[in-house]
Amino acid sequence: MELSKSDKDGTYTISVTGEIDLYSSPDLRSAITKAIPAAASALRIDLSAVEYMDSSGVATLVEGLRACMERSVAFVLHKPSQPVLKVLQLSRLDTVFTIK
Repeated sequence: MELSKSDKDGTYTISVTGEIDLYSSPDLRSAITKAIPAAASALRIDLSAVEYMDSSGVATLVEGLRACMERSVAFVLHKPSQPVLKVLQLSRLDTVFTIK
């Protein structure tokens, strides 16, 4: 998994490439935790280049959502790839997350 970060107009974006699994999800969790204070209005997770995500990846995203809600920061999943969207739909989390 590779992560890239950018900050523009109050929206902090973490772009994820590759697989989010048991071994890589701690890195994403750490990046989200560090990004929340930098996100003035929103934290966007770009999932368009994610090829695979397991339950630990889902848990990481849920934790990120909760942390952002506590700080009144919007948490947005940006263009999830088909494999990621399928996982979110099967778990019915597509109705919980803001997906754009």
